Amino acid sequence: MAQPIQQCVIPAAGLGTRFLPATKALPKELLPVGNRPAIQWGVEEAAAAGASEMVIVLSEGKELIRDHFAPSPALEELLRARGKETQLEAVRSVSSLAQFTYTYQDQPLGLGHAVLCAREHVRKDPFFCLLPDDVSYGAAPVLAQLGEAFQRFGTTVLALMRVSEEQISRYGSVAVAETVGKYHRVTGVVEKPAVKDAPSLLAIMGRYVLLPDIFDHLAHQAPGAGGEIQLTDGIGKMLGTGDIWGVEFDGELLDVGTLEGWYATLFRLAPAYAPKALEMAQSVQ
Repeated sequence: MAQPIQQCVIPAAGLGTRFLPATKALPKELLPVGNRPAIQWGVEEAAAAGASEMVIVLSEGKELIRDHFAPSPALEELLRARGKETQLEAVRSVSSLAQFTYTYQDQPLGLGHAVLCAREHVRKDPFFCLLPDDVSYGAAPVLAQLGEAFQRFGTTVLALMRVSEEQISRYGSVAVAETVGKYHRVTGVVEKPAVKDAPSLLAIMGRYVLLPDIFDHLAHQAPGAGGEIQLTDGIGKMLGTGDIWGVEFDGELLDVGTLEGWYATLFRLAPAYAPKALEMAQSVQ
């Protein structure tokens, strides 16, 4: 059995241009989803999958993310003095979710480059990678399902979701040669293909188990789609050195990386986090 995965790389260096001007000063990863920011959902998912250290890749000006996960003694003392024990525990729990390490991506050269920027902080072991633009929603966290697959296969593992022909060009698409239940052995990957070039309608979503060899491939990766260094292209190079498996996961990944998706996710979660919100919205229609 493979060793449990201890680290999770979380790329959070994006500019958040879809949300401007809201994200001019506030990182999009800190936009609230329910009662906590989007990136905290990701950290909690990784912790639930067994990761005890988060390696977060930032860009200049996104130090508020560090502040969010750091202890806040003054706020804690104020909440304690006012007897707000529930809020105090919520604030304390944030900094105790995991050990946090931060590194920076100096230029916006793509997701693959952002992952590469974490290289010096990742031990020579397999690690999780999670994109905070999607929130795991369901009984079993998506990353935990990938961890189970890694224990079974001991390889790179991709989160897969079946999408429509109209959607596949937004994602990476995989070719598969073998299917065992919800597991698919991947034999090819194409980043953001045209419909006619997509090997399947199984899309790669923003959850991965990656082997440390990925860094060598990314370091020599030429720019791909969009003129950026694509993580999918680096994963494709690993097909020449070993198997890759994908998990058609249970549950959902809710989009919080676009304005439309963020609103839809808030609406979806409203009954759980703000049960009166829907009544209020309906009352003004």
